[in-house]
Amino acid sequence: MTSADLVTAAPLVAAILVAAAIIVTDIIVPGRPGPALAVAFGGLAIVALLVVTTGQTRAAAFGGAYAVDPLTTFLDLLFISIVALTILFAPDYLEPRDLPIAEFAAVLVFAMTGAMLLAAGTDLLVLFLGLELMVLPGYLLAAYAKRDALSTEGAIKYFLLGSFSSAILLFGLAFVWGMTGTTKVAAVTAHLAALVAGTAPLSPGLAMGLAFMTTGVAFKIAAVPFHYWTPDAYQGSPTPVTGYLSVGPKIGAFALILRLFVGALDPLKADWFIVVAILAATTMTLGNLVALTQNNVKRMLAYSSIAHTGYMLVGLAAYAGGRIEGLEGLLYYGAAYTFMNLGAFAVVAAVQRRPGVTSQLDTFAGLIRREPALAWLMTLFMLSLVGIPPTAGFFAKFSVILPAVQAGGWLTVLAVIAMLNAAAAAFYYLRVVVYMFMRESTTETQPLRHSPLVWTGLLATTILTIGLGLFYSPVFQVVTDAARALS
Repeated sequence: MTSADLVTAAPLVAAILVAAAIIVTDIIVPGRPGPALAVAFGGLAIVALLVVTTGQTRAAAFGGAYAVDPLTTFLDLLFISIVALTILFAPDYLEPRDLPIAEFAAVLVFAMTGAMLLAAGTDLLVLFLGLELMVLPGYLLAAYAKRDALSTEGAIKYFLLGSFSSAILLFGLAFVWGMTGTTKVAAVTAHLAALVAGTAPLSPGLAMGLAFMTTGVAFKIAAVPFHYWTPDAYQGSPTPVTGYLSVGPKIGAFALILRLFVGALDPLKADWFIVVAILAATTMTLGNLVALTQNNVKRMLAYSSIAHTGYMLVGLAAYAGGRIEGLEGLLYYGAAYTFMNLGAFAVVAAVQRRPGVTSQLDTFAGLIRREPALAWLMTLFMLSLVGIPPTAGFFAKFSVILPAVQAGGWLTVLAVIAMLNAAAAAFYYLRVVVYMFMRESTTETQPLRHSPLVWTGLLATTILTIGLGLFYSPVFQVVTDAARALS
C-alpha cells in the first residue's frame, strides 16, 4: 500500500474514521445524542467533499482492486445522502422508545463503508467483502428494537436468508474464479470475451457460476421469488431502519450487479439477459399484486419496494438488449427512488412518533386535519412513487421503460408489463391519500411536535423529489457519465 493508494481511497478511509469518531464521542459524552449527531453530520460532509475531490480524475488503488470513476462518485454521493437522511429522521422515532441514537448513527456509517467499497470494487473478492460489510450492519439494525418480538423475528429471517444468499453468491464467485483463473474484473471480462469470440459453448462451470451469482444477488435486491425475507424484516424493524433497508442495501446490491454483471460478465449478457427479463416481470407483478392487499402502510411499502426492484431490472434488461440508455435509466431510477421512498418512510416515522402508534391505514385517516404538512408531503411522495409528472418518479419510470421499447423484441412486452404494473400500483398508493383526506380518524390524537431534524430531512427529500423531475436533463447528464464510465 502506497500513499497514492490512500489518497485514492481517502473517502473510504474517512468514512471509517467518522464511524469510529461517533463511537468515541458517545463514550466521552454518554447519553447525549447531540454531540454524536454533530460528529456524524460533520463527518459525512467531509466524506462527501473528499468524494467530489477524488472523483475529478480516474484513479486506481491497491493493485487495481479499487477504482475511482464517475460511477464510483455518483454512487458514493447517493450512499452518503441515504445515511445522512436516515440519521436526520431517526432521533424523533428512537428517542421516545429509549433506543440509543449514537450507536444507530455509527452502525449506519459502518454500513455505508461497505456500500462505498462495492461502488469502487474491481475485484471479485473486494466486491464480496464490500457486500458483507454493508449487509452485516443491516442485520443489527433490523433487530435494533430488541424488546420487540416482531423486530427480532424479522431480523432472524433477514439474517438467515441473507447468510444463505451470501454463501450462494460466494460459490458463484468461486466458480468464475476457477474457470477464468483471476479475480480481477477486467481480466475476467477479457477471458470471457475471448471465450465468446472463439464461439466456444458456455462451459458447465461458468454456467453454474452464473446461476449461483444470479441467485445470490437476486436475494440481495429482494427479487421474486427470493423476496420472502423482505415484508417481515421491513414491518418488524423500527421505521427509520425500514426506510434505510428499503433503499440502502438495494442500491448497494445494484452497485454489485453493475460491477459484476455489466463489468465482469458483460461478454455473457446474451446468456443472463433472459433471466433478468423474467426476474423483472415476475418481481414487479407479484410485488404490486400483494401490495394491493395490504392494510399496513409499512408492509405495503415493503411489497412496493419489491415492485420497484422489478422496474430497475427493466433498465438492466434493456442494457443487455443493446441499449446503454437502460443502464442510465437504472442509475437515475435508483436516485429518484431513494429520495421519494425515504420521504414516505419519514412521514410514517413522524406519524408513529408516539410509542404504540401502528402503521395501519387507519392511523393515517384524517391526517390532513391533524397534521396538514405531513399529509401534503405524503401525498407528494405517493404521487411520485406512482409516477405522476413532473415528479422524479415519472421520469424514473420513463428512463427505464423507453430503452426497453427502443430495444424492441421481447423487451417491448416487458415495457408493456411495466406500464400495466405502474397503473395498478396507483390504487394502493392513492388509497393512502384517500385515507388522509377523505376518512375520519377513529383515534383522534393531538398534533405532535417534530424536531427540526425531521423537517430538515423532509425538506431535502421534497426538494430532491421535485428537483430531479424539473431538472431532469442536467441530472441525467451526470447519470450518463456514470453509466458510460462503466460500459
